Amino acid sequence: MGGAEGLDFSFENMEIICGGGGGGVTLSEWKDIPVELLMRILSLLDDRTAVAAAGVCRGWRDALCWGLTHLSLSWCKRNMNNLVLSLAPKFTKLQSLILRQDVPQLQDNAVEEIASHCHELQELDLSKSFLLRDPSLYAIARGCPNLIKLNISGCSAFSDTALGYLTGHCRKLKSLNLCGCVGTASDRALKAIGYNCNGLQYLNLGWCDRVGDEGIKSLAYGCPDLRAIDLCGCVLITDDSVIALADSCLHLRSLGLYYCQNITDRAMYSLAQSRVKNKHEVWASVKNRYNEEEGLTNLNISQCTALTPPAVQALCDLCPALHTCSGRHSLIISGCLNLTSVHCACAVQAHRGSTALPHLAH
Repeated sequence: MGGAEGLDFSFENMEIICGGGGGGVTLSEWKDIPVELLMRILSLLDDRTAVAAAGVCRGWRDALCWGLTHLSLSWCKRNMNNLVLSLAPKFTKLQSLILRQDVPQLQDNAVEEIASHCHELQELDLSKSFLLRDPSLYAIARGCPNLIKLNISGCSAFSDTALGYLTGHCRKLKSLNLCGCVGTASDRALKAIGYNCNGLQYLNLGWCDRVGDEGIKSLAYGCPDLRAIDLCGCVLITDDSVIALADSCLHLRSLGLYYCQNITDRAMYSLAQSRVKNKHEVWASVKNRYNEEEGLTNLNISQCTALTPPAVQALCDLCPALHTCSGRHSLIISGCLNLTSVHCACAVQAHRGSTALPHLAH
């Protein structure tokens, strides 16, 4: 392993040489390593090596138990379930655990083991865990009340009842990824999220086609600090959902509406009007007119074929961070041929500059 100058160690030969040149001190037993050196070694380990190091000796295992706070097992292509079952009781101080999978391996008993021992978890990624069922969410709810970020995208077997139960116990959630959770994300679940998780900032509901206006409105009213929400493929929503978000979520910066074909100009005008709806926002808009943090910074309205150029242009004029220019596409309008005349502030400035050149030449 590289990256530690003057330090060479091998699990196989059980020999550690400390110091450079010829004046190093050889330690023949792992238990002889000073605590400071041991912690330095452990801080340099990647996730795969950390798992191996836990089996070197009791001292290393104990040090990892207390010192390891972030771990990813996404590199494990086989037997991840058994690995989690063996590691969860050891790594009890974990704050972040990434268990993203290409091939489904995790089962409910592994998640239950995590919840039983890793009570300090703040981030948990279970994406593509197709084998998991409701017992996993119930276990997380009871054992991991400090969760801030949860990714269960693609976990299609969870119910909206289980998700509602989890939000009632994990009220600190700020980021929740439900992309593709068709049976989980319903209006009923969104009402629970809006009621329980008032600090939520990021929510992905991509392709959750059971979501409707009732759920989004409850979410918007209950989570006013939303910064980003992806509603791509939520075909049931209408302008009413966007209006609720525009009225209640004044910090909204990213909005995905891909293939939401019930969205009309009314929604765009509501987003534009939200930028100047109160005195504070008016002054902020004047002061930071070209500040890219002001207003929406990302908007996907691809395949929203009912929209017209004047409405979208009105929004662009008030949100200068929405770009249509090459290399800075933060306003995505693919599939909307009628919106090709919409231009961002950069394009307008470039046009003014080019028309001024002949005049300057005189």
